[in-house]
Amino acid sequence: MKLIIGLGNPDKEYIHTRHNFGWLVLDSLAEKKELVWKKQKNSQSLMAEFKLEKEKALLVKPLTFMNKSGLTVKYLKQFYKVTRHKLVIIHDDLDLPFGLLRLSRNKSAGGHKGIESIIQEIKTKDFVRIRLGIGPQKGSAEDFVLKKFTAEEKEKLPEIIDSSHLILETLLDQGFTFTANKYN
Repeated sequence: MKLIIGLGNPDKEYIHTRHNFGWLVLDSLAEKKELVWKKQKNSQSLMAEFKLEKEKALLVKPLTFMNKSGLTVKYLKQFYKVTRHKLVIIHDDLDLPFGLLRLSRNKSAGGHKGIESIIQEIKTKDFVRIRLGIGPQKGSAEDFVLKKFTAEEKEKLPEIIDSSHLILETLLDQGFTFTANKYN
């Protein structure tokens, strides 16, 4: 079992904000694969399951709000007995220019509250992340990430989201090192 978790906030007002980039990627992937989201009360999440060649994967959107994402990750990691090597977190990253995608592992939270929560709850930073660039920030970080994408950014989103799908699919098929060497 692999857990693929997209970070975001559940309220409608946040749907098309920069902080919900992880959710946008998973929503698009679920639509492509014709997956159905199901609400899971125990994990406080929406989940969609699909089959890989050798195992299952769960797409997960925590409903805990960004700053408590670690609660969902910890619960699911324990419930499904998933090692950190089978955990992928997809999230926005202010430190990367808009549209730049980076695969990383064993990296600090870099001020991202959702990642801080995950590290705190699962007691390690050694997990794979697909970082979605939303920078450079204008104004305070909190205000910037909670704003909707600009018209210019929206035009570029489909291509960026498709690229993130390609990175994720390569990661699931070929592993971290191959994928990082190919796309970073």
